[in-house]
Amino acid sequence: MSTPAVPAHPRRGHRRPEWAGHNYVLLTAAAIVTNLGANGATIAAAFAVLESGGDAGDVGLVAMARFLPLVLFLLIGGAVADRLPRHRVMVAANALNCASQAVFAALVLSGHATLWQMMLLTGLCGTGQAFFNPAAEGMLMSSVSGEQASRAFAVFRVAMHGASIGGAALGGAMVAALGPGWVLAFDAAAFAVAGVLRAFLDVSHIPEREPGGGLLADLREGWQEFVGRPWLWSIVAQFSVVVAVIGAVDAVYGPLVARDTLGGARPWGLALAAFGVGTLGGALLMMRWKPRRMLLVGTLCVFPLALPSAALAVPLPVWGLVAAMFVSGVTIEVFGVAWMTALHQEIPEEKLSRVSAYDWFGSTAMLPLSTALAGPAESAFGRPQALWGCAALVIVVTALVLLVPDVRNLTRRTKEVSAGPASAGAAPSADAEGPVGRLG
Repeated sequence: MSTPAVPAHPRRGHRRPEWAGHNYVLLTAAAIVTNLGANGATIAAAFAVLESGGDAGDVGLVAMARFLPLVLFLLIGGAVADRLPRHRVMVAANALNCASQAVFAALVLSGHATLWQMMLLTGLCGTGQAFFNPAAEGMLMSSVSGEQASRAFAVFRVAMHGASIGGAALGGAMVAALGPGWVLAFDAAAFAVAGVLRAFLDVSHIPEREPGGGLLADLREGWQEFVGRPWLWSIVAQFSVVVAVIGAVDAVYGPLVARDTLGGARPWGLALAAFGVGTLGGALLMMRWKPRRMLLVGTLCVFPLALPSAALAVPLPVWGLVAAMFVSGVTIEVFGVAWMTALHQEIPEEKLSRVSAYDWFGSTAMLPLSTALAGPAESAFGRPQALWGCAALVIVVTALVLLVPDVRNLTRRTKEVSAGPASAGAAPSADAEGPVGRLG
C-alpha cells in the first residue's frame, strides 16, 4: 500500500518543519485547547460529587457513567470514522461534549446538581469521546508520513502534555478558589474552540472509502486486522487492566486521599500536574531517542505506573506523590510514542480508525467496572490494601505481556525497508526477527 500524501501547503520562511502540515498544526492546537480544559474538569467532577454530599461510591458511579458509554460505543465510533470524513465526526463529538459539560457546569453552579443528573451528563460526555477517539487517532496518523512520523507524534504529545500540566494545576487551583462549576464551564468553552479548529481540517488527501458490506462487515474486517497481530491484542489486553487500575486511582482513590490526608484539591492538582510534567519530559526524550525494539522498551516503561498507587497506599507526603507521578509520566510517554509509531508503521491507513477503536475498546473495557467497584473495594479491604492491589496488578500484567515474542521482537523499520505506514498491511510471522502507542 502506498503512503498517503500529506496535503501540500505553502510554507513561509521555513517557520515549521516539513512534516508539520496544515492538518497537523490544527490537530495540535485543538489538542492543546481540549487538554487545558479536560484535566481541570477531571478534578472538578470528583469534587462536585463530594461537595454535593457524595461519598467514594458516588464518585465511582459518576466516573463509571462516563466510561460505560465510552466502552459501549467505541467500536461503532471506529467504523463510522472509517466511513465518514473523520473531521466531521470529531466536530460533532466536540459539540456534544461542549453541551453536556455546559449543562453540568450550570447545575453545579446553581447548587442543584443531583447524582443522577451528574451521571447522565458525564455519560453523554463519554458517548462523545467514544466517537471522537478513533476518528482523532486515525486523523493524526494520516496527517504525517515517512520516517519523521515518530518525531511528529512526540512533538504532538509534547504540546498536548504541556497543556495537561497547565490544565491540572489551573484546575486544582480553580476548584479550590472558585469551586468546580467554573472549571466545568471552562471545559465546555474549550470543547467549543477545539471544535471550530477541527472544522477546518483538510481531508482532500485521504482517499475516498470504497463501498463496503455495511457496518458489521467493517467491524469484522477491523477485528481480523486486530487479532492477526499478537503484539497488538496482547498489549491491548494488558492495558485493559492497567487503564482500569489508573482509572480507579485517578477518579476515586486519588481525590479521596487528597481530601483526607493531603489537604484537598490543590495538592491533587499539583500531583496531576507533575504527571503532566513527566509526560512532557518523556515526549521530549522521544523526539531524539528512537529505540529499535519499540514495544520492548515501551512495555518495560509500563512498570513504573505502579508507583502512584503505592505512594497513595502508604500514603506518602505530597512531595513523594509528586515524584511518583512524575516518574510514571515520563515512562508512560515513552510507551505512548512507541505505540503510536508501531500502529502508524503496521496498520493500513484505511483501517486505522477501526483498529484504533478495538484498541480503545479493549483498553477501556474494564473502566466502568473498576470505578464502580473502587468504593466497595475500599469498604471491604480498606483503602491502603485496595491501592496495593492496584500496584500489584500493573506489575503482574506487564510482566506477562513480555512473554509474547512479537512484543519483544517488533523493530522499527528504516527508510530503506518501509515505504510508509503499514506498507504491506500484513502481520509478519511470529518467529521473524525483522519488523513485526497509543494516543493519549
